[in-house]
Amino acid sequence: EVQLQASGGGLVQAGGSLRLSCAVSGFSFDDYTIGWFRQAPGKEREGVSCISMKDGTTWYSDSVKGRFTISRDSAKSTGYLQMNGLKPEDSATYYCAADRVIVAGLPDLYANWGQGTQVTVSS
Repeated sequence: EVQLQASGGGLVQAGGSLRLSCAVSGFSFDDYTIGWFRQAPGKEREGVSCISMKDGTTWYSDSVKGRFTISRDSAKSTGYLQMNGLKPEDSATYYCAADRVIVAGLPDLYANWGQGTQVTVSS
């Protein structure tokens, strides 16, 4: 069974930073992709960033390029999302997902999801 645990959310002021973590278990090999997605009330779930645990290939949504950085620690089976220059519009529940899929921010590709962590950015 694949399990994911997202953590690191919180309340920050605009311009601040947070680092999210996604610990993954259940895969036999590091040949999967970790994706970060977010959903604000009344809005569709959108892809934020993804990384291949195998080779480090990354993808970012246009809205976070230059502000967010995704990384991985294969030894810990963990993906990270460093979020800098946070804006109020970044406020959402952030979910991590993992699956053997291409590195793309398409939520329908992923079968395995974590519980989500809340990010709130005050103005």
